Amino acid sequence: MCGIFAYLNYLTPKSRREVLDLLLTGLKRLEYRGYDSAGVAVDSPDQSGIVTFKRTGKVKVLEESIIDATKDGSYNDNIESHVGIAHTRWATHGAPSAVNSHPQRSDETNSFVVVHNGIVTNYKDIKKFLELRGYVFESDTDTETIAKLVHHLYVQHPNYSFRELVEQVVQQIEGAFALAFKSKHFPGECVVTRRGSPLLVGIKAKTCLATNHVPILYGKGHRHGSTGNIQFEPTADNTSDFINPGEEVEYFFASDASAVIEHTNRVIYLEDDDVAAVKDGALCIHRLKKSLDDPHAREITTLKMEIQQIMKGNYRYFMQKEIFEQPESVINTMRGRVNFESMKVTLGGIKDYIPEIKRCRRLMLIACGTSYHSAVATRQLLEELTELPVMVELASDFLDRNTPIYRDDVCFFISQSGETADTLMALRYCKQRGALIVGITNTVGSSICRESHCGVHVNAGPEIGVASTKAYTSQFISLVMFALVMSEDRLSLQGRREEIIEGLRQLDTHIKQVLKLDQKVLEIAQDLYQQKSLLIMGRGYNFATCMEGALKVKELTYMHSEGIMAGELKHGPLALVDDTMPIVMIIMRDPVYVKCINALQQVTAREGRPIIICEEGDTETMSLGSKTLEIPRTVDCLQGILTVIPMQLLSYHIAVLRGCNVDCPRNLAKSVTVE
Repeated sequence: MCGIFAYLNYLTPKSRREVLDLLLTGLKRLEYRGYDSAGVAVDSPDQSGIVTFKRTGKVKVLEESIIDATKDGSYNDNIESHVGIAHTRWATHGAPSAVNSHPQRSDETNSFVVVHNGIVTNYKDIKKFLELRGYVFESDTDTETIAKLVHHLYVQHPNYSFRELVEQVVQQIEGAFALAFKSKHFPGECVVTRRGSPLLVGIKAKTCLATNHVPILYGKGHRHGSTGNIQFEPTADNTSDFINPGEEVEYFFASDASAVIEHTNRVIYLEDDDVAAVKDGALCIHRLKKSLDDPHAREITTLKMEIQQIMKGNYRYFMQKEIFEQPESVINTMRGRVNFESMKVTLGGIKDYIPEIKRCRRLMLIACGTSYHSAVATRQLLEELTELPVMVELASDFLDRNTPIYRDDVCFFISQSGETADTLMALRYCKQRGALIVGITNTVGSSICRESHCGVHVNAGPEIGVASTKAYTSQFISLVMFALVMSEDRLSLQGRREEIIEGLRQLDTHIKQVLKLDQKVLEIAQDLYQQKSLLIMGRGYNFATCMEGALKVKELTYMHSEGIMAGELKHGPLALVDDTMPIVMIIMRDPVYVKCINALQQVTAREGRPIIICEEGDTETMSLGSKTLEIPRTVDCLQGILTVIPMQLLSYHIAVLRGCNVDCPRNLAKSVTVE
């Protein structure tokens, strides 16, 4: 949620118009994260200070206002060095409005401007402190306190460097944040920092970089006193760089790699409490405190993402594209890991930890939303193949209960973005208690990826649509592969393992067959899109599909939807059934088939007219439904991958028919980086 994009060009002439275009393009790449307003800040044409453009609504609205404001040509002159910052805001403090949009400013002259992802939990204390010193606040945001605090420090300590000012600010604020600062007092300089919210630096230089690592510098500054009586200590203004000052260079600061990949594939992922500053074209990364396990440098990594991967192509929406990418994404998840000839599965990221995992007391799968459903979908198989107790936990509830964690627990943390705040805090909670941490993420360099002891990258490729589709099926397969690795030395389970691996071999073909149902699903959607509610029922391996399908319907269509365990039908939900209630039932030829048929008969006896998802050729089941969708037969534990795709398509088509924004549902964000 929210998106930061900043650009700094040093000795690379560009007009302010070009800089604005770069900033707007960066924001467009971040639109999928969810937002309700947007803004940019650049130097004014007369070089007297900073000018901001802020609008509620989409980036397109902001772009139109900028085009109108700059049509006089005053922004067309080239400048050798310049800093611009931009932001898409998802409202947390204060309603969506131009004044609450970012960048937030320190005063009427825009001495300092800042963009911010996250939440400052102690902003009221800081605001009170500043109001007592004469500052007047114009917005309802927590971010404005940051802009005014850095200005207050500048007035008190005019000899501080820009980096030192930011370091002093971040020592006073609590909560999660990623910040980018610009100031008219420090032209050509940009300072960024993060704590609990992702941020990276992209580098584009005409000459080859001299090193693949940027050294970390440390200072002695620390916070003391209380917020009511804030005191500060300066830190040594060390400078170091890996690109010699005087060379041409461009820097891109972003909360997501998708915003920088069209400019450069060389990036540095910042860690919590890093303060990165660019001055005279030279980058330095500074930390106030040194921890025992902190490396001495930040690695410059090379992104393998391509710009084509984040474009829609011939599809109408990113979500539609990502649903239809699943035959390829599941293959990518298994590539290099599943050997279909030798029936072997290798997960390099956790290979060295398998003996320790096999000795554990229990497995804990901790996640939120769709990632939680992938854990529910694979719990039964994990219990079967590992013969260990498997606990599946919602990260928020897990933290609320202060759940007991032991040193011989193995805790899996599942997150598409790798930045989900609740999941990340649960990870740190478990890590402090000595558990082994395994990360399952789709984002290399994410916080969960870096803070786990080991893990599996699901390799689903960039997922732009807010509603997760291909990441869900790839997370599902990653956990299935883990179960196969854990059981490879169990002779009694070899037949079962071979059956599952054979199912994985045919999976992409089966998914392609399911995707051919798209037109039939559209016809069903045309019957349902004006309804107010939808019930989805199943049990066993398909219960997770019911929950995930209901979540997709809620996310995308704003209809009420509920995933119901078919075994619970008689304990309450049956009261909802009549001839007007839309119902989807998932009934496959698996160990719970007879029980599902019993539930189906209970529904039809109450004049229910269910839409049935069943196996190809199952005429007996098909005869009991009003409409049917036939799914290829596969091994029971993989059915959930095939049965969820019609639900993804159904939610997509209903959303389009209802005129909803498919890729950016209201009130939601792709990466949930706050509690």
